Amino acid sequence: MKKTILSCLMLLAGISANAQEQKGTTEYVFEPHWYVQIQPLGAQYTLGEVGFGDLLSYNVQATVGRQFSKLWGARLSVNAWQSKAGSKFDISNKEFKWKWNYVAPTIDATFNVSNALFGFNPNRVFNLGAFAGLGLNIGFSNDEAANADKGIRDMGTIGTYSTNQGLDYLWDGTKVRLVGQFGLTGDFKVSDKVSIGLELSANTLNDKYNSKKAKNWDWYFNALAGVKIALGNTYSTRFIPAPEPEIRYVEKIVEKIVEVPAKVEEPAAPVAEPLRRDIFFQIGRTAIRKTEQQKVNEVVEYLKANPEAKVNVTGYADAGTGNDRINDRLAAGRADVVVKALKKAGIAASRISYDSKGARVQPFADNDSNRVSIVIAE
Repeated sequence: MKKTILSCLMLLAGISANAQEQKGTTEYVFEPHWYVQIQPLGAQYTLGEVGFGDLLSYNVQATVGRQFSKLWGARLSVNAWQSKAGSKFDISNKEFKWKWNYVAPTIDATFNVSNALFGFNPNRVFNLGAFAGLGLNIGFSNDEAANADKGIRDMGTIGTYSTNQGLDYLWDGTKVRLVGQFGLTGDFKVSDKVSIGLELSANTLNDKYNSKKAKNWDWYFNALAGVKIALGNTYSTRFIPAPEPEIRYVEKIVEKIVEVPAKVEEPAAPVAEPLRRDIFFQIGRTAIRKTEQQKVNEVVEYLKANPEAKVNVTGYADAGTGNDRINDRLAAGRADVVVKALKKAGIAASRISYDSKGARVQPFADNDSNRVSIVIAE
């Protein structure tokens, strides 16, 4: 009867355990990807002397880029259309205004400010970014500046002011100048691959860009809006199961008075305490240092002294350096090198299990201590 009750209890416990849903957490993993961006809506303000509205012009931009990590990327953008300038003579209340065309390809480094401040989250609606880079401004069609120069010279002398010098830096044909730019971007998510992008940038060139001699660098500022499309997956998911709960079987024994001879219980054999050794590695390395080799030797001695014991090896990498791809490789390599050392010392592969957590799990509060393989034998 007692055996029947015990069997029923064990069967019910097994059914309950199997019916329990698997629990855990889902982690987002960044995926490097290319993207393209078209910004057909753009306005430019060129720093100058005449009214603000007189110096506004239209411009467009096309971009192809690569996001290498959660924080850093690079892009090639081509901005083009028109710039404006002007001169105003207060004495005669005379204004001269002109415009010209340009194409400006630039190469920029990009930085995701939102991921740096709040961590990677592909479901975030808005992402703030920053960029800075260098490029070339190729100016052409400066005929209106030549007409303005002639008009200024024709004014002659106004009071004690002579306009005969005209535009000191007047240029014609096609001119190529180095341009530097920096700015901010804002992306509003529409889907996993599509977002609406806004961009503000400041661009600076030498003093000859607008044909006037001002003895300082020339500046123009762009505001752009358009669509950004990712090419390929921007992230993947990884399920991390929760630790399995320990299931304890409880046997309820119905006592029955039975006269049986008393048994003399033999003392239980001593049980060896579990052994843990933390084997630390240098940054970016997977080789076991001489100072850590003794820990491996102690694990081998324990396993040989306890033939029934098994060992688990788990590799880690620190979250303070590298990216997920590099840290996954380092963590796996740190676990693998310890496993190989145990096998070389004569420990059967059937007694060894291993795992690697990359930098997603940090067993120690100190960043550098997480370059480790944790070995537990029991």
